[in-house]
Amino acid sequence: MPVTSSAARVAGVALLTLSVATGCGRDPSAAQPTGAAPPPAPVAIVVAEPTPTIVSSELPGRLEPTRIAEVRARVPGIVQKRAFREGSEVKAGQLLFRIDPAPLQADLAAADASLQRAEAALALARAEVARFEPLVKANAISRQQFDNALAQQKLAQADVAAMRAARDRARLNLGYATVGAPISGRIGRALVTEGALVGQGEPTPMATIQQLDPIYVDFTQPATELARLRKAFESGSVERVAGESARVALVLDDGTEHPATGKLLFSDVTVDPGTGQVTLRAEFPNPDRSLLPGMYVRVRLEQGVDRQAIRLPRQAIQRSSDGGAWVWVVGDDDVPAQRTVTTGATVGDELIVREGLKPGDRVVVEGFQKIRPGAPVSAEPWVARGTGVADAAPRS
Repeated sequence: MPVTSSAARVAGVALLTLSVATGCGRDPSAAQPTGAAPPPAPVAIVVAEPTPTIVSSELPGRLEPTRIAEVRARVPGIVQKRAFREGSEVKAGQLLFRIDPAPLQADLAAADASLQRAEAALALARAEVARFEPLVKANAISRQQFDNALAQQKLAQADVAAMRAARDRARLNLGYATVGAPISGRIGRALVTEGALVGQGEPTPMATIQQLDPIYVDFTQPATELARLRKAFESGSVERVAGESARVALVLDDGTEHPATGKLLFSDVTVDPGTGQVTLRAEFPNPDRSLLPGMYVRVRLEQGVDRQAIRLPRQAIQRSSDGGAWVWVVGDDDVPAQRTVTTGATVGDELIVREGLKPGDRVVVEGFQKIRPGAPVSAEPWVARGTGVADAAPRS
C-alpha cells in the first residue's frame, strides 16, 4: 500500500509538468486571426467650397513725385543769398535765392528814360499834326508836308510801344532777381552758393523741388494677365470692384503695408514690345513724407471679385519637379488620389485654385506622410494652427 501511494504521487507530478511545458510552448498568435489590416491613417482635410474673393495682383513698382520743378536762374547775375534750408518743405512763391539786383535796376532806369524820350517825341509829332491840319485844308502847306507829319506821329507811337515793352521786360527781369519756389514741395540740395555767377548764356539750375503728397507709383502688369481679366469680366465670372477706381495697396520692402489706400489713375494704352508689360500709375496720400521718390515697392491691385473662387491653404498644394501643382483628394471611399490643379493669386495664407477642383472635394492639408497608395484614410477637419477653429466646413 505505501508503494502504490508513492507511485501515484510521482505520476501526478509528471502529468503536471507535462501540462505546464505544453502551455509554455503554445504560439500566442494562434489566438488571433491572420491577415488583419491596420486601421486607417488619420489625415486633416478641408472641403473645397466657392468663396467670394477679391481678385488682386501684386506687382513691382517705383515711386515718383506727383510734380517736380527745377529752379533755374532766369537772369544773369551774382547770387547774393540762399534763403532756404536744404531738404525742407517750401511753399509756392517762397523766396529761395536772391540775385544781385543792381544791374537790373540800372537796366530798368534806362528803359524808363528811353520810354520818356519816346513819349516826348510822340507829343511833339502830335502837336505838329495838329498845327498842319488846318493849314493843309486852307492850302497853306502842301499835302506832302502834312503826310510827313502824320508818318512821324505813327513812328513816334511805335517807338513809345517798343520802349514801353522794353521797360516792362526790364521790370520783369528785376523781379527774376528774386528767385521763388514755383511749386510747393520738398526742396533738395542747393546747386549753387552765394557768390556764384548764374544765368550767363542759359538758365542755371539752382535747386529741385518735388511734391511728395500725394505721390505716384508707376508699376507694370503683364498684358496677358490684363487680357485674361478682361475676358473674366466679359464672361461674368469676375465682377468689377464697386466704384470707378480699383483699390490699390502699397507693400514696402520690409513687408509692411502703407496705411493709406491709393487709387488707380490710368493704364497705358501700349504694350512694351520688349517685355510684354503694360504700365499703370496709382496715387497714394503721403502726409508724413515716409514714401520717397525712387523707392522700389510692390503694389497690390484689387481688380474684381470672383464669387466662385476655390481657396486652399498653401500647405495643401504639392509641387512636382517640373513646377506643376497637385493635391490629394479623398474620394467617397475614403481613398486619397492625386489630382493636378492650376493655381492663381495668393490671398493671405491661401492660394486660389483656378482649375482641377470642384465644390465639395475633400482636400488633404496635413498627414501626407501617412498616405499609402490605395489605402483608405480617416478624414478629420483641419484646424488652422493658432486659431483652434476647424476649417473643413464651407467658408463664407
